[in-house]
Amino acid sequence: MAVKIFSGRATTYLAEKIADAYGESLGTVNYQQFSDGEMSPFIAESVRGHEVFIIQSTIPPSDNLMELLLMVDAAKRASASSVNVVIPYFGYARQDRKDRPRVSIAAKLIANLISAAGADRIMTCDLHADQIQGFFDIPVDHLDGAYIFVPYLKSLQLENIMFASPDVGGIKRARSFAKFFDAELAVCDKHRKEANKIESMRLIGEVEGKDVILIDDLVDTAGTICKAAGLLKEKGARTVRAACTHPVLSGKAYENIENSALEELVVADTIPLKQNISKIKVLTVSELFAKAIRKIHDHESISSLFIKL
Repeated sequence: MAVKIFSGRATTYLAEKIADAYGESLGTVNYQQFSDGEMSPFIAESVRGHEVFIIQSTIPPSDNLMELLLMVDAAKRASASSVNVVIPYFGYARQDRKDRPRVSIAAKLIANLISAAGADRIMTCDLHADQIQGFFDIPVDHLDGAYIFVPYLKSLQLENIMFASPDVGGIKRARSFAKFFDAELAVCDKHRKEANKIESMRLIGEVEGKDVILIDDLVDTAGTICKAAGLLKEKGARTVRAACTHPVLSGKAYENIENSALEELVVADTIPLKQNISKIKVLTVSELFAKAIRKIHDHESISSLFIKL
């Protein structure tokens, strides 16, 4: 049973690198676009009896999600042996619970849609909350961005390294890095009245003279990360960096980062950057995903792809 790798249009840049690292060429998908915007992806080669991997981050606009669903359905109807959906960045993951009345649990809805389209397996990286894996009734391979971040942070050879979470919700992630590096942990406790608007922030921990690394799963407007970096510098941190897997980077994010106290923001290439600025360092997850695809195809455990944080 051969592997065939395809990509949606939003993540072609990454899918090409994953396919190259795997040792296969990317499969061909053609598109018909109706004048009203309706799309119709067409897999331009036989997938009958093949193990198909479809790569697409569900980044805005919502057409990218719809395109993914249509490709899954097309592969299933073309008699693929299995359809594996590779979602480097799983959008809508921040809506994972009812935090106020009369709202959708969008992460569960998207999980249902992907399963209903015919996916047999999901592969993703650094979900906003681990429990989202339970929203799926099919196997989920939840890869860890630490695979690329830990080697890079080691290469910096920082003498007084310390880790920090930009908010209380990210403590578990930051603590894992601190434990691995045998370093201390600080927390920036923020209070906000509405999304993307921070009311206040205070620091828990001593950062005097430390080289602090802020850890988070994603960075959106960069308001939280930049405010946290400024607070850490005010409290005596020697340097402040941030490592965030998914560079959503909307609104004034690039301007905020450029004008912030951050030495650099280290991100993965799960989402394409809209701008290239000197403070953003991009690491690729292509090798990580290629290795995971090979292990799944060979029916092997993917445990070796995790750094024991």
